[in-house]
Amino acid sequence: MPTIAQGINKKVAYKRQTGVGVIAATSGAQYLRRKQSVFTLKRDTYNTQDEIASHQQLISERQGVQMVDGKLSGLLSPGTYSDWLAALLRRDFTAGASASAVSITVAGTGPYTLTRAAGSYLTDGFKIGDVIRLSVGALNAANISKNFLITGLTALVATGIPLNGVALVAEGPVTGCTVTVQGKKTFTPSTGQTNIYYTVEEWSSDVTISEVSKDMKIGQVALKLPGTGNAEVDFTLVGLDQTSAATQYFTTPTAETTSNVLSTATGALILNGVQNGIVTNIDLTINGQETPMDGVVGSNLRPDAYRKKFLVSGTFSAMLSDSTIDALFRSETETTLVVALASDRTAAADFVSFVLPRLKIKSSTTDDGEKGIVGTYEFTALYNFAGGTGINSELTTLCLQDTLA
Repeated sequence: MPTIAQGINKKVAYKRQTGVGVIAATSGAQYLRRKQSVFTLKRDTYNTQDEIASHQQLISERQGVQMVDGKLSGLLSPGTYSDWLAALLRRDFTAGASASAVSITVAGTGPYTLTRAAGSYLTDGFKIGDVIRLSVGALNAANISKNFLITGLTALVATGIPLNGVALVAEGPVTGCTVTVQGKKTFTPSTGQTNIYYTVEEWSSDVTISEVSKDMKIGQVALKLPGTGNAEVDFTLVGLDQTSAATQYFTTPTAETTSNVLSTATGALILNGVQNGIVTNIDLTINGQETPMDGVVGSNLRPDAYRKKFLVSGTFSAMLSDSTIDALFRSETETTLVVALASDRTAAADFVSFVLPRLKIKSSTTDDGEKGIVGTYEFTALYNFAGGTGINSELTTLCLQDTLA
């Protein structure tokens, strides 16, 4: 009996290219966790359907220009898909804001306030939706090195909640503290957008088949954040070429990440500036609108892929408890959405967060039945003209923070 390829034995690896048409070098690739992946070489076909001959039959069919259609689905975890998400957002991850030698007073019962005696959170570059930690200084053990999600921000006061839900302790002023945005951040910028290509290999060692897809671009990701269950990602990629061989292309790729899968059970959702405990699920589609160009004479390879504007849309469902969300739709009032998902319930857990600083709800419907009534709301994220340097929000449509990026 012949050996049959099994998905459990297939490995997917990727590496960033230096540009279009330049396959990535064989060393330095990264293995990728997944639920499943399929990268398919597709070619246009042309036949003689419109040609008439006396025998009244089809004469020929030819293959034409090609493209690669890529699909990869997985479970969202810190660091695992950060490269692809940054490429989709058109900006590499960079370190977030930090401020040292700050005098901090902790107050409140949830939400809490972190009031500084001098300086400015805004000037230092902090934003609503940032997850920060306090360190250094003689802080209470309940306040130090704990993920704190900023829900409101002025020059001197950061309002927010601990991501693990464990209370802070009122104290201060405590001098000499450091305030740091954790991990790295990216967002779709208004200038200087990146244009990233990847080489992706699917290696089936049991049947020694390597399929290498080149000039791959991240076209879209669909994020599924259910009220119960794992957070999921479904990536769509487009590429220009694929080759097949009997030997593995990438040599000794780095092992897959080991971070915990995220779920909405460990995290927080902030809608319209207020922590929300009735949202049951969120579906978010981030679309880079990448499309392979038309073919050119003399080649079956398309010269490149072109992109259109960056689009973000989605839906969320919430238990119907009042008319607040529906009123946002009826009055066409813009709002904000922040989702932060942690890998566990510890104070300094790894996490991934998404911030939509300018959101418009475009539909509002409710269901019925012998159960709790649920409202479903479609939304579109818009470019936040009001954000930028020295402002409490980013000049962008979507901002992403990842502790392991």
